[in-house]
Order: sequence, then C-alpha cells, then structure tokens
Amino acid sequence: MRDMIEEWINAFVGFIWGKPMLILLVGGGLFFTLYGKLTPFRYMAHSVKLLTGKVDDGSGHGDLSHRKALAAALSGTLGLGNIAGVALALSAGGPGAVFWMWLTALLGVSTKFYTCTLGVMYRHKDAKGNVHGGPMYTVQHGLGPKFKWLAVMFAIAGLMGFVPSFQINQLGAVVQTQLFPGVAWLESSAFSWGMGIVLAVFVGMVIWGGLKRVADVAGALVPLMAGSYMVMAVAALALNAERVPGVFQSIFASAFSPDAMFGGVLSVIIIGVSRGAFSNEAGIGTEVMAHSAAKTNEPVREGLVASLGPIIDTLIVCSCTALVILVTGVLDQAEGMQGVSLTMAAFKAAFGAPGAWLLAAQVLILSFTTVFTFWYYGYKCFVYLFGEKVGQYYKYLYLSLVVLGAVVSLDVVFLFLIGAYGLMAVPTMVSGLLLAPKVNQAAKAYFSGRRYQSHSGSQATNL
Repeated sequence: MRDMIEEWINAFVGFIWGKPMLILLVGGGLFFTLYGKLTPFRYMAHSVKLLTGKVDDGSGHGDLSHRKALAAALSGTLGLGNIAGVALALSAGGPGAVFWMWLTALLGVSTKFYTCTLGVMYRHKDAKGNVHGGPMYTVQHGLGPKFKWLAVMFAIAGLMGFVPSFQINQLGAVVQTQLFPGVAWLESSAFSWGMGIVLAVFVGMVIWGGLKRVADVAGALVPLMAGSYMVMAVAALALNAERVPGVFQSIFASAFSPDAMFGGVLSVIIIGVSRGAFSNEAGIGTEVMAHSAAKTNEPVREGLVASLGPIIDTLIVCSCTALVILVTGVLDQAEGMQGVSLTMAAFKAAFGAPGAWLLAAQVLILSFTTVFTFWYYGYKCFVYLFGEKVGQYYKYLYLSLVVLGAVVSLDVVFLFLIGAYGLMAVPTMVSGLLLAPKVNQAAKAYFSGRRYQSHSGSQATNL
C-alpha cells in the first residue's frame, strides 16, 4: 500500500511540475521582470530603507511592521526549505539543480513584488477589523466572481501544502540519526509519537497567541539563527576554499549537461525550479498572506520589502547550504542519505561533531518558526473556505498534524508538499499576470509622489 501511495504521489507531482508549470513560473517571472522594467532591482536601496523603518511611519491598516511581515514570511522559508530542501534538490538533480534555483530566485524578486503588492491592494477587512489577505482575496476582489474557483483552488491546495509534517519529520531525523545514532529506543515508533506530542505542546503555546505572537517570535529568532547559520557556512567554505572554484564549475556544467544519472536537462531544470519555489515561495502565494498583514497604506511599499525575500532566502542562504554540501564531498559519499541528514553530514565533515550539534540547534529553532508560520497560512485558507466561526477549530487540527508528522515517511510528505505548492502557483501567477497593469499604475503613482521623493530625493519614474 505504501509503495502504491508513493507511486500515485510521484505521478501527481510529475503532472503538476511539468512543462506548463515551468512556463508559468519561469516565463511569468521573466514577464514581471521585463514588464516592470526591473523595478524591485532599481529600487532595492529604498526597499532596505523600508525594511529598517527609515521611511515608513508604520501607519495604516494591518497588524505587522514591514520588518515583522518579512520576518514572518521568511520564517516560512528560512528553515528546512534551505537546509533540507536544498539537500533533497542536490540528491535528486545534482549540482546543476542549484543553477536553476538561482534563476528561479532572480525571477522571483519581481514575482514577489507584483504578487505581494496585489496582496495588500486587495486584502479584506472583516466586521471585527481583522485583515485577511492572500491570493484567494486577490483573485476574488481583483478578478471578480467568474474566477472564484481559482481562489477556492488556492485555499484547498494551501490546506494540503501547509501541513507541518515535513518540518516535524526532519526534526525527528536530526535526533534519531544524527545526534544519537544507533540508540535503538530513539528509532522506535513510541519515541516518534511521544516526540510529536511534546512538539505539539510547544507549537500550541505560540499559535494560541495569534499572528502577532508568531511574528514576534519569528522577528527575534529568524535573524539570529540565519546569521549564525551564515557564519558557520562561510567558515566551512573558507576551510575548503580550494574546492570552491571547482564546485561553481560543476554547477554551471551540470545545469546544461544531459546527465543520465539525474534524468537529463529537463529533469534537472524541473527539480531546480520546484525546489527553488519550495524554498523562496516566489509565485506560490504563501508569502502574500504574511505580507498582506503589513501595517501600511502603500501596497507598493510592501511589494518592495517582499522582493528582498528571494535574495535573502535562496541567493544567499540556500547557496551557502548547497556550496557546503558540494565542497565537503558528502553528496558523493553519503549513499542513501538525504534531507537534513545530508546537510548535517556536510557540517560534520567540516567541523566534526560540534558542527552537527550547532546545526541541530539551528534546525530546531528554524523548523519551529516555519511550523508557526505555516499554521497562520493554513488558518487563513481554512477561514476563507469555512468562515471565521469554524476557524477556531483549525488549531486543534493543525496540532494533530504536528503529531502525525513525527511518524510519516519523508519521501511521501516532501513530494506531497511539492505537488500542493504547484497547485497554489496556478491561482497566484494567473491573478498576478492578469492584474500586473494595476501594479504598474500603483508603482508609477508611488514613485512620482511626494511620500517617496521626500525620503529619496528621486525624480519621477516611468513604468
């Protein structure tokens, strides 16, 4: 039965992440980049000012500052998507997958600018004053009733894609196979169930405080953990500096080499793009829900802040993970090892046992922040489908999924999530492409307005 389920999920993922999805994400990202005349790249300095609070006064509707909104969005991506997801991409697609992850991230800068600007532009405020945003509201309010089926499609796919099982599963792998290898009782199903229950208690303590508590926790932990991870990665690369040029050469060579071992060029491209999307979520729509909660009356501002996400997430953090795995040589040596276990083997090769323990601490914290944020994303989808009154019960459903995540198969879970992410990308990208002129109009008005020029001294721009 398990083999049959895996076969079905593999077929599902293969169908979702075929050539049409590549055209939608890569082609759509290229369209946003050219249609917007590189807007988020040209105004990146302004984006940083917004992030640091030097420009925006924090007024307007919403719940979070620009910094906390980005921290909440990054907490959903800076974590096992960077540490375990990259390792899975390398295992499946080889070094060449990294190149296509980079390309996805570069195009994702403009994709996030457009989709997150629309998220704030079309967010919904309910009778209690709560702000709701995401691709489902962009579709419903931006495209109208005829496209509501796309909004429902996103919400249903979101409920499938925001299960915390992958993160919880990999936490178990860290404890069972890396920190305490060979301890029989840790590999038992009783330990897995017990760990799942304990983790559910910790997760519940945070999510019961709502989005603001999630953002506060993420805002405090994500920068600290990401910074310490970067220090470790740079140190590992410095210790293996002589191998770095060869690694870059293998990345570019493998990206266009029809290596039968990895299924050919198209297979490597699909793996790189899909894992890149899983990492930085550009075009998927998850990050739109976090950025839609930003406290601002200027949608373009939040779009600019959101555009920094793929740069931080994929071009910097994911690249470090991939380079460390490749320079240490564990990809060729660790047969059957995948996910966080492969990344941990790389840091262990660089620093010995202390490297594994330091990475384990970071995995623990970053995984928790991802789990917290996924609850918020899933809650928004749940509320959209079933209403605010029923939404209060989603917390109990989510905590039960935390427990189940400790005992399920990694392969099945990861492929299932990749498939769900592909389904979410369709409404997000379609609405973004159809409503792109609205973003250009808003950007033109913003960059030619006094609120922008008073902080930058810039002249009006032509979009």
